[in-house]
Formats: sequence, structure tokens, C-alpha cells
Amino acid sequence: MRRDRLVGERQDYRSVRERIASGETTCVELTQHFLRRIDEGVGLNAFVSVFGERALEKAAEVDRRVGEGRSGRLAGMVVAAKDNLAVKGARTTCGSRMLERFVSPYDATAVRRLEAEDAIVIGKANMDEFGMGSSNEHSAFGPARNPHDVGRTPGGSSGGCAAAVASGMAVTGLGTDTGGSVRQPAAFCGVVGLRPTYGRVSRYGLVAFASSLDQVGVLSNTVADCAEVLQVIAGSDPKDATSASEPVPDYAFCLERDVRGVRVGLPAEYAGDGLDEEVWAAVEKVVDVLKGGGARVETVSLPHTEYGVAAYYVICTAEASSNLARYDGVRYGLREDTPDLLSMYTQTRSRGFGYEVKRRLMLGTYVLSAGYYEAYYRKAQVVRTCIRQDFERAFERYDVIVGPTSPTTAFRLGEKVDDPLRMYLSDVYTVCPALAGVPAVSIPAGEDSRGLPVGFQIVGKPFGEGEVLGVAHWIEQALLDS
Repeated sequence: MRRDRLVGERQDYRSVRERIASGETTCVELTQHFLRRIDEGVGLNAFVSVFGERALEKAAEVDRRVGEGRSGRLAGMVVAAKDNLAVKGARTTCGSRMLERFVSPYDATAVRRLEAEDAIVIGKANMDEFGMGSSNEHSAFGPARNPHDVGRTPGGSSGGCAAAVASGMAVTGLGTDTGGSVRQPAAFCGVVGLRPTYGRVSRYGLVAFASSLDQVGVLSNTVADCAEVLQVIAGSDPKDATSASEPVPDYAFCLERDVRGVRVGLPAEYAGDGLDEEVWAAVEKVVDVLKGGGARVETVSLPHTEYGVAAYYVICTAEASSNLARYDGVRYGLREDTPDLLSMYTQTRSRGFGYEVKRRLMLGTYVLSAGYYEAYYRKAQVVRTCIRQDFERAFERYDVIVGPTSPTTAFRLGEKVDDPLRMYLSDVYTVCPALAGVPAVSIPAGEDSRGLPVGFQIVGKPFGEGEVLGVAHWIEQALLDS
């Protein structure tokens, strides 16, 4: 292995489950293996907290249930949870000094559902502060690094989860996606990353960034593992009023299909300026594989795509401005004690928030202010509606929309950190599905000439995760066989 690579032996859950069932290994032994991998890969800075003792206790408990024949469907699945998802009794920092010492008194619903099926949460993964970033360079605890090249970003904001899964430190990552924060890191690290339909997975216990956009997602080494996790965490939740009551299908069954007759749209707008030639070549290769399998691939137009980044960064900063107002030094989190209230607010927030969070809070406050609300926030919401309607019209003719996940492969750490506009444009292909609230998955589509992974994105109809995962699984298998 090159000295700048820390890609480890990856384990998919199907093989883990088979080894546990045969008695070849135990959950405790597997957990010990992953803890060793975390120690060996400490240079990736993928974790903020590691639950060694807690994870081993859970693993021993799962082994007892396996022996009694009553284990859950995810027995032995070792999970890295993004550090904006609450885990009872553990720190939930959101990658911020503001919450550095905050210990959650409860579990996020997604975490609770995983542990109820005997998954083992091994630690909290590094992330951009409060989910605000595309490179994991905005974490108060230092950047996570890409296991394919430690001098490059793993993507953001779920960069720690992606790095952990890609380097063999966990079987699965439980991340969150606001405008691409699961899919872009998945593309950069060469793993599978799913953003479900808005409302498909409960947001209870997820620390809010932009409430109309945030969604819990999954990072894994295979599409089948992604489907397995989604099966457990999907579904309505009385603790989250935005969770949907839509029935949850059998996602494993959805994988048992081919692509013959599937109608695939390839947006003309995705081949615009800024797209790396090698990324587009990889996309075209996958499109050819789809055609060879009998899919009908045609060019489609999503005319408002070019306005997606601008609309997204108005809406998400406005919502962040509202959500993060609670961090005032009064109720919880960091507090700077000063002689008067105003200076306490000022010093608490100055010390507690990093510069990218401050930038977005100021932008959000500005676009919501008197005299600018109509010009910016209202107009961005109109554009959001137009983008959603673009997808609605496209899905009248097509089953899925495909294209690149990111316009480039992983860029170098520090390359874009001082140029926020260039950084924001990394999300050009991922923000529009988020604004429309539709499901999308990124799967590996080969590598560029430097050995860096390329991501291929598949977007589906609302609550069409089964269709999206089915197409993704077929492509995954076809690429393995080619």
C-alpha cells in the first residue's frame, strides 16, 4: 500500500453475518478487530469519540442473543455514527467547540432502531461543524482525511463516516445529508451513500442545521448493506412530525431485478462547465453498461439546475440562522462568563462557532432581514419549487435520473478552503435532489488516473428508494463482473 493510502480491508455485512452464523467469529472478536483498525488508522482522524468499552459490552450482549437464537437482523454490524446524531450517555459535539462537552440524555431514533436490531455503534464520526461544509475541514477537531490519499479531503460533511467505512474501521456509517453530505463523501471515498426521501427516516435526535433539508442517510460498502440498514431505520416516528407514514417496502426484494426496460434520464445540464473529463468518462461508461443491460437511456432537461446552488445556500443559511440561535450560552453548551449579557452572547458565540458557521449564520440572518426577505429568501423558495417541478416532469417519463455525484474527484486539503464559492460548487449535482426532497444514491463508478474514486448518482421518485437501490445494485454487480 502506498504511504499516502490508508484504505483497509472492507467487510460487507453479508459476509460478517455468515461468519457469525457459522461460528467462525463472534461479535466481540469483530468489534475488537474494528477497534484495532481505528487505532491503526488514527491518522485519518475519522472519529471524534470511540466507544471501546461500551461497544465490547454491547457485542458480548449480542453474542449471548446469537447463542440463544434470538438475535436481531443486524447482529454484528459495526456502525460509525456521525457526531450530530444523539447517542445516550455519549458526547454529541456536531464537530463544534460550542457542544464540545455536551452529553446527550437520549438516543436518536435511527440509532435506537439500529441498536434494537443488535447493531453495535463503535463511535462518533468526525464532521464539518454543524454539517456546514463539503470537505470536513470545518471541524473544530481537525479535518478527517481521505483513505485513498491522506492529503485529500474525504468530502463533507459526513467525511468521518465515509473515511471510516472506506478504511475498514466500520461496516456502515450513519450520516446525514442536507445538500449532499452523504453522497459527496461517498463519491470521494469510493463507497455507497444513500440520501432517502425527506421524511422517510426520522430526524428525532439529529441536531438541526436546515430543518427542511436535513435527512439521515447511510454509507456502506455495498448497496445490499445500504438497503439492510434503511429497512431498519425507515418508517414513521411519533417523535418527529415530519416523518412520513408512507409504507416501507421490502428493500431486499427490490434488489432482485434487472434494468431491462428501465427508463433512465441523463440531464443535459450535468455536462456543463466545471465537470472533470475523467469523471464524465466514468459516467458515460456506466451509462453504456445500463444500455447493455436493456435500459432505455435518453437525455432529459432539468432547466433550473443552474440555480440550485444559489437557492440552496440561501435557504440552508436562513434555516441555520434560526436553528442555531439557541446556542446563546444560557441553557446548554459553551458559556463564556462575562459581566453583562451582551458580551456573554458575543464571546460565547465568537469562541464557540468556527468561521464557516459564522459566515453562514451572517448570510442567513441577512437574507431573512427586513428589506431583503423578498429579494432573497422568498425568491429562493420559488426557485426550489421550480426545481421540484423539474423532477416531477422528468419522472413522468423516466424511472430514474442519473449523472455524476460530484464534478471532480477528491480535492486536496486546503485547496478550496479560502474560496467558499468554489467549495459550494462541489455540491452542484447533489443540492437539487435535496431541494426537491427526493431519494438519491451515490455508488462507486471506477477511479480517475490518480486512483481517486468517481461517484455515480442515481435519483428517484419520492419514496422510490426501492427503485433507486435496485438500479444501483444492478450496476454494482455489472461493474464487478466487467
